[in-house]
Amino acid sequence: MPITVRDLLADPGLGLRAVTDGVDLDAPISWTASTELEDPSPFLSGAEVVLTVGLRQRTTAAQRRFVASLASAGAVGLGFGTGLGHDAVPAATRAEAERTGLTVFEVPYAVPFLAITRRVAQAHADQASARLEGLLRDHQVLAHALLTGRGLPGLLTALAGMLGTDVALTQYGSVLHTAPRSRLPDESWTPVAISTGSADASTLAVRALPADADILAYAQGLVSLELSSQSRHRASLRQVRGQVLGDIVRGTVTGAEAASRIESVGLQPRRRHRVLALSLPQGRGHGHDRLLAALPLPGPAADLVTAVLQETLLIIVPEGGARSGRDVAELIAAHVEAAGLSGRIGVGGAYPHPEGLRWSWFEARQALSRGGRINDVEKLSLTGLLLASDDVPLGAMSDEVLAPVRASDAEHGTQLMITLARYLDLNGSTSAVAADLVLHRNTVRYRLAQIETLTGLDPGVTADRVQLWLALTVDRLRRGE
Repeated sequence: MPITVRDLLADPGLGLRAVTDGVDLDAPISWTASTELEDPSPFLSGAEVVLTVGLRQRTTAAQRRFVASLASAGAVGLGFGTGLGHDAVPAATRAEAERTGLTVFEVPYAVPFLAITRRVAQAHADQASARLEGLLRDHQVLAHALLTGRGLPGLLTALAGMLGTDVALTQYGSVLHTAPRSRLPDESWTPVAISTGSADASTLAVRALPADADILAYAQGLVSLELSSQSRHRASLRQVRGQVLGDIVRGTVTGAEAASRIESVGLQPRRRHRVLALSLPQGRGHGHDRLLAALPLPGPAADLVTAVLQETLLIIVPEGGARSGRDVAELIAAHVEAAGLSGRIGVGGAYPHPEGLRWSWFEARQALSRGGRINDVEKLSLTGLLLASDDVPLGAMSDEVLAPVRASDAEHGTQLMITLARYLDLNGSTSAVAADLVLHRNTVRYRLAQIETLTGLDPGVTADRVQLWLALTVDRLRRGE
């Protein structure tokens, strides 16, 4: 506790005697100021105890002005030394002090002003030492809570007790942890940003900010370090799991070995699992790879097995759990949107065994290509199955077939790509294409002949038409159309 005028008066070693009853004897003393100026107020900053022997206070008017200047400057007490200029505290000084509410005490001749200053200085030093010791104890409590298995929930519990207020930790607006009995964050909370240098956009929220922010700043640092550590661990784990699941979906490992591998990443081989595939926006500014590897999931989904595979984040949802695959997809989509990202989620079916996990991945990836916010599972097409295989170079085939058609459109404005797409969509009907594009049928036939010349594939021949359709479908899927 800071030293007060009451503490000075109660110190038997000083022998001070109050001659007026001040308004607030318990106001903290900031420092002492010895002065014989007629008006020392320009040199006071407030909450001082002013010490004087009144050498320039020879008249009652001067005495009243001196006390009034101290009161206006916010002084909390006046120590008047007797035995030099005055044998007792002047009556005018006492009267003005009574009027303004300033505490005045007599300092006997035998008591040097320096003793009073030392007493105030020692009290401030003791207070600073006690504060430092308390801060170090609090630091140890928080660090111990974090490092002895209690983790972030334990740290928040300890912090809430120290601050005497509700405490919570949020990520992208989702509550990650709260101290026991803390109400969930709302508009009355004060956010304190946590910097981790990663995808963990987190906030430490407190109901009321403490007067002393040092312990809160230390807690910020601990939370930041822990979240950064969790982020690095999450990224590493997802990369390792991605390698395991990559071998399974490619069919590199099967049977008992595949079952053993998915068990090693935390999945039960015989249980039905559903794959969710999350795609985040790519681009240099987003740090796409880092986001996928480190992105935290909201609390209810945080314990699910996740992995990074082929530029998507896989979330494996056990069937029959507390939340359905669709519920988890909605939860993650909202979480990603709160992060300011335009993520897309593809939902696969629920199947048992490693082979079922592979099939669910194929479905989720095909669903993802539809480009919606959440894309539910649907019947797996031949194209989707072929695209899921790294062994079939459909992308290269599509580029090889369509590149000369695109080049012609770009150079001559021929609109061959549009004509080809409508021809295939309308089941090879020249008249239907002519009506749809408002063209003469001979124009449509001429464009189809140009396509045959450029690609070497005749749209009127079934085998060639299948290849053109496959090339166009792959191109659409890759473009998210």
